[in-house]
Amino acid sequence: MFDSPLSASAYDVLGVDPTADEESLRKAYRLRLRQTHPDTGGDAAVFIQVQRAWELVGTAEARAAYDRGHGFGDAPAPEWSGWRAPAARTDTRPRARSYGHPGGWRRERYLTLIREWAGRGVTLEDPYDPALVRSAPQHVRRLLADALAEEATARIVAELGMGYTVWHDVAPSVRGADPDAKIDHIVLGPSGLYGILSEDFGGPVRLRRGELIGDGVDGAPIATLVARMRGLARAAGVRFSGAIVVLPDDDVLQVIDEIGKVKGTPVAIVARGALSTVLRRGITGVRAIGGNEVFDVRTRLQQAVRFA
Repeated sequence: MFDSPLSASAYDVLGVDPTADEESLRKAYRLRLRQTHPDTGGDAAVFIQVQRAWELVGTAEARAAYDRGHGFGDAPAPEWSGWRAPAARTDTRPRARSYGHPGGWRRERYLTLIREWAGRGVTLEDPYDPALVRSAPQHVRRLLADALAEEATARIVAELGMGYTVWHDVAPSVRGADPDAKIDHIVLGPSGLYGILSEDFGGPVRLRRGELIGDGVDGAPIATLVARMRGLARAAGVRFSGAIVVLPDDDVLQVIDEIGKVKGTPVAIVARGALSTVLRRGITGVRAIGGNEVFDVRTRLQQAVRFA
């Protein structure tokens, strides 16, 4: 939650200045607990955020580590410098076949905009410095947050194994579509063919009438994803099994929420930690596909996919 370029800092959640002393921090924490407790009419998601914030800054040791990692201390430690490959493994199982550059589209735009925002003649030694990122406009931070979300998803799907094929940053093939539009990930495997949106809205989200709502949500992300998938399906001559929206674990109330069909496409809202489970078993009621069918769908997609 607090590692997102979009999310409020632990100090913001507690309502104190980063320089607050220990006693002021403790008083603020107790006040926020009372204000957000569900039994007194507070928001359960915010109540959890308050507790998590206290875990991060409630002791001297934890606070010092948090300050260093988020640009509040004397020696900030950048955490967003670039794509991180999957951690080294001790097993030798093949990874999923992967095409495209996850997060690359948004990282390029982030780097362009952060430099434009800083101004001509200003040299940014580290465009990912936490203090710099935190001070940037929301739309710039959003690009970095989404790039990080896509990269996190890519690391998860890479571990699905050789039975899966993944395409990242795919152009949607919708006539008249925004040239900057894309499908974050397409995953093909025995459980089906899925279009995936990796998002980070910087805070908790909820569902209303089949669409995501929340402070950081703009537009209709689920409907947009489904429309882009349908365009690609027509172009490639394939049929998607479902759509998946992946969100940070702390930003969803249910780990796996299968919300039914949107424009005929089964949709699931999934916490990042549960994504592998969903992709291996599939969305409830979705038909598994056999080896020959997987081969045929993969061939059709390889011929039709264009990267953003």
